[in-house]
Amino acid sequence: QVQLEESGGGLVQVGGSLRLSCAASGRADRRDCMGWFRQAPGKEREFVAAITWSAGITKYADSVKGRFTISRDNAKNTVSLQMTSLKPEDTAVYYCALGDTLACAQRGPFKYDYWGQGTQVTVSS
Repeated sequence: QVQLEESGGGLVQVGGSLRLSCAASGRADRRDCMGWFRQAPGKEREFVAAITWSAGITKYADSVKGRFTISRDNAKNTVSLQMTSLKPEDTAVYYCALGDTLACAQRGPFKYDYWGQGTQVTVSS
């Protein structure tokens, strides 16, 4: 049984940084894509970034490009999201998700089979 557990959320001031981590246990080899999504109150869940476990190919939403960096540690089965220059509009619950290769070919929540419980990120002005 695959389980995803996020950590690292919290409260930070505008311009600050946070690092989120997602530990994946029980991952099947064919699921090669790990994504980060976020959902603010009253808004739909939106894509943030994704990375392939095998080749480390990354993809970012335009809103976070240049500020967020996604990385993976295959030995630890962990994916991280380093967030810098945080803005109030980055405030949301952040979720990691695991899917197959097709998941990383698009920017929607589709093709992701497993989701974590989420971690709150709050950016105060």
